[in-house]
Amino acid sequence: MERRKKLAMLKAIYRIEETFVRGIKPVCKPGCASCCTARVTMTTLEGELIASHLARIGESRLLERVCRSRDHDFNRFIPQLTTNRLAEICLRGEAPPTEPMADSPGTCPLLKADRCTIYPVRPLACRTMVSRVDCAATGFADMDDFSVTVSTVLMQYVEHIDADGCSGNFADVLVCLSSPAHRTFYRQDALSCPENGLVQNRPIPALMIPPEHRQRIRPLLGAVAQIRS
Repeated sequence: MERRKKLAMLKAIYRIEETFVRGIKPVCKPGCASCCTARVTMTTLEGELIASHLARIGESRLLERVCRSRDHDFNRFIPQLTTNRLAEICLRGEAPPTEPMADSPGTCPLLKADRCTIYPVRPLACRTMVSRVDCAATGFADMDDFSVTVSTVLMQYVEHIDADGCSGNFADVLVCLSSPAHRTFYRQDALSCPENGLVQNRPIPALMIPPEHRQRIRPLLGAVAQIRS
């Protein structure tokens, strides 16, 4: 699939997610940044969108900030599994391996005065972290179960669109794509994931939807099917 079509599909999924979030009315608001940590993961397709956006608005220094932060963040979360790889494991009835989590993930280097500097193109993991309580007051986010299902399914679709690409910590993905050679390799579906500390994306084996959410999620699945046709 050509790059332009992939990016158009990604943006369409973002719009579907925005419509869903407006319907649940989370407490999240501008300046609420307690959940904005360096633990975020994303696909190379999302990284391509962010890198292109920064180049277009002349903010390459923000990418440099991510690179510097990543070089000093030795405790950052580095995922070993993608969402669709996890689905494969669950389909086989196996227990997924435990992913090591950083004790103190640190603040996202793309924040400025508790505001996201790439908000229009922020990755799906950031978009779907919607809480029913004020994280600053409680110390944690509280997502309802259906929101978690929606987040998981949309992540599966984004990974599926980018099946020839990679996933990883957002800083590792952006550092990788900061190289013109790596971006060329990615656009040619020839980027080596392991060599760049990333994991290979996979197509959807099955959607991870609990039985109690299957009816409720149908409108969202229908909207996604429209952009995939």
